[in-house]
Amino acid sequence: MKKLNLTLALSLFAVAVSGNLSAQDTKTDSHTITISIPEVALVDIEPAATKNLTLGFTAPTEAGNPVIPATANSTLWLNYSSIKSETEPTRNVTVSLNAPIPGVDINVTAAAATGSGGGTLGLSAGLLTLSAAGQTIVSGIGSAYTGNGANNGHNLTYALAAGSGPGGVAAYADLQATPTTQATVTYTISDN
Repeated sequence: MKKLNLTLALSLFAVAVSGNLSAQDTKTDSHTITISIPEVALVDIEPAATKNLTLGFTAPTEAGNPVIPATANSTLWLNYSSIKSETEPTRNVTVSLNAPIPGVDINVTAAAATGSGGGTLGLSAGLLTLSAAGQTIVSGIGSAYTGNGANNGHNLTYALAAGSGPGGVAAYADLQATPTTQATVTYTISDN
């Protein structure tokens, strides 16, 4: 009987050990990681401290000549950050002018993106004459960032024209002498 008890005890021990062997770690294991990526749509004009421009015209010194617009200004940069949603293929940046200035066309051009950015940066629309209606100045922006500050993103060039006539917004006959007139230029990034 002692032999039977010992055999039974050893059998139970073997079953217990084999049960524990199947519960041991294996040579591989895994776990999940949940990742959250926020949708981003940010735009700004740099350098922020000097983004307000003063442009004007010089009076002619000879009778019969028109006013002469100031030299074009290329000191500002358009920066943006974009993480698009799955449903939107790309984004655009539009530009608008809150109030036209009688007799004056304000033109803006966004150069190709340069600097320290990455991703699917947008393409410039070329020269635009600003108006109250929003116009696409940069299109085809995917998930991208331009880099922050001057010398990153799209260099903006502003130029004035006095009543350029056909194709422009203003007419020379609408010019009026004023000490200063202000208009606000607004850039907006949005889904297509």
